[in-house]
Amino acid sequence: MGRTGGTRGRPRSFDRDAALTTAMRLFWERGYEATSVNELTEAMGIRPASLYAAFGDKASLFKEVVHAYASTPVGAFVGAALQEEPTAYRAFARILREAAVIFPDPSHPAGCLTISAATNVTPQDAGVAAFLRDLRNANLAVLRERLRTAQRDGELPADADPNALAGYFAAVFQGMSQRARDGADATELTQVAELAMTAWPAPPS
Repeated sequence: MGRTGGTRGRPRSFDRDAALTTAMRLFWERGYEATSVNELTEAMGIRPASLYAAFGDKASLFKEVVHAYASTPVGAFVGAALQEEPTAYRAFARILREAAVIFPDPSHPAGCLTISAATNVTPQDAGVAAFLRDLRNANLAVLRERLRTAQRDGELPADADPNALAGYFAAVFQGMSQRARDGADATELTQVAELAMTAWPAPPS
């Protein structure tokens, strides 16, 4: 990252990835609205001017954090399951079973960042709320398309409703995230995951 000409006291460089990781933990733990710029800069070890120079405003930093989160194992496990599993049933079962372990893992804040960071966003930050909503809706569309493919391939019966199924599993996933933030452990969430899979309209193949 380049230096700003004439700025005194600014480090010649700082670890941008480390700063993003620090910001990620704060947003994940507290949510977007409850995380202030002062808290971010203090935790990241930089001045506000450096944050703005490196990332833009708080909203821009948050969006970059979310994109970085999506590339971590904790943020990418849904896409990995959808790509790697040969059937939709196995992919959805894997998503919920892995979420049951990942969401309450004490090595990071509980739940899913893109779900938990969206709480209590004020009207003046409507753009951030829309960004997260659009992201979640895009993920829902991916689930829906995977289920439609499964139906075309004969894995789901003709009378199954991919839209309703996608909404159901998304709701379970989001609920598991919140339960983890409320203190649910992997045992409880695994029970939820297994119970949710009993709603599958066809036997696993």
